[in-house]
Amino acid sequence: MAEFDDDLVEDIEEFDVLEDDSPKVMSLTNELDIAVAAWHEDGRWTLGILPDPNDITQIITRLKAQQTNGGSIALISIDEEFFILIRVLGSHISLFLSDVTAALDYEVAEELLEIADIPIPEEDDESGPIGQLEILADLGMNGMEISALCDDAELFPDEQLEAIANRLGFGDQFAELLEL
Repeated sequence: MAEFDDDLVEDIEEFDVLEDDSPKVMSLTNELDIAVAAWHEDGRWTLGILPDPNDITQIITRLKAQQTNGGSIALISIDEEFFILIRVLGSHISLFLSDVTAALDYEVAEELLEIADIPIPEEDDESGPIGQLEILADLGMNGMEISALCDDAELFPDEQLEAIANRLGFGDQFAELLEL
């Protein structure tokens, strides 16, 4: 039987005791998926990575736990195909999906539409944004700007979210958190 190097054993033991607040794997199925929570408190933005971009219910629960005067926001990108915005402000939940037809292929988009009580699109429906376009209007980004980002076919969803983060004033933190 082979002997283990003592340094390797120490590394394994150290790995086993990682703190719960250490960075989490963003997605077990797709490393391209991202989910970031942002909330404004005491004049500055605070950001954190959400552990499962594909669990809308869990994301909403986590946003509710970060309640501040301006509420909390989730910026989610799935499979380089579409993005989701969720905002919790008091007891009000606002939802936005950059491409309604994503619900035909992605459970997370379908779940969002079900929560928002929006009908699932048909196969022949046109793609386009759906939900509350004015989700960030009181923070300085109106629906027309969000719609223009959705219409820009040159941008990937993570780039669209980075543009939103820049517009809201936490672009540098967003890029640093995701190492963009």
